[in-house]
Amino acid sequence: MKQILATVLSNSEILPDIHLLWAQAPEIASEYRPGQFVMVRTGEDHDPLLRRPLAIHRVSPLASPIQFALLFSIIGRGTKWLAQRKEGDEIDLLGPLGHSFRVQSRHLLLVAGGIGVAPLVSLAENELARGAHVTLILGAPTQDQLYPAHLLPPGIDLLVATEDGSAGKKGMATDLLANFTGKADQVFACGPVAMYEVMSSQTSIKGKSVQVSMEARMGCGFGVCLGCAIKTRQGMKLVCQDGPVFELEDIIWRGKKGSD
Repeated sequence: MKQILATVLSNSEILPDIHLLWAQAPEIASEYRPGQFVMVRTGEDHDPLLRRPLAIHRVSPLASPIQFALLFSIIGRGTKWLAQRKEGDEIDLLGPLGHSFRVQSRHLLLVAGGIGVAPLVSLAENELARGAHVTLILGAPTQDQLYPAHLLPPGIDLLVATEDGSAGKKGMATDLLANFTGKADQVFACGPVAMYEVMSSQTSIKGKSVQVSMEARMGCGFGVCLGCAIKTRQGMKLVCQDGPVFELEDIIWRGKKGSD
């Protein structure tokens, strides 16, 4: 983990209230593995006081020096401040933090709910580069909120679901799971907790390694504040230190007991 000042290279609104920010931070980009995150200071003079955890979206290893991108939604004062950063500005980062995805196969199915696509794109890029077959199920409420397909790495198989039916299949990303899990050795997902709860009850993924990236409020990002604890079958775990990547079957959801 390093604390550095990263120089903003570009910052664009690619969807309503969703920004793609590229920065120059070779100290972080060179050590990063897909699934890890950074803690970003989102204001001047410690206001807001707490940093914001953001998944590293992708890395451009061919650039000199190495560049990386953050994909984030504007949801409060901190992310609004970050969305206003311009080329040449500096942002204070801690990272890379957390554990990465663990890939042990060549046929991958990725499931993204909305902004949950953030940590999955770099995973797809890495695995496509090594010759793996990667399918991405991308879900969003409407067509206007779908991650732009032209920003995805070439070679990925894309499947789309929108809640209103304006693009792809009408419904949720999880509605497409049963049709494609048989072709995948591993499943990787990022999205809201409700999506994970649906996935945990789906028989089509039983017996497979299903790794999910958990989101949580974090005070520090490296296990000191204990503010991001979740309940697992191995006891309480910290999203920042033990995750953010967990096996889906290890997480205890609301109303479920850990003894089964």
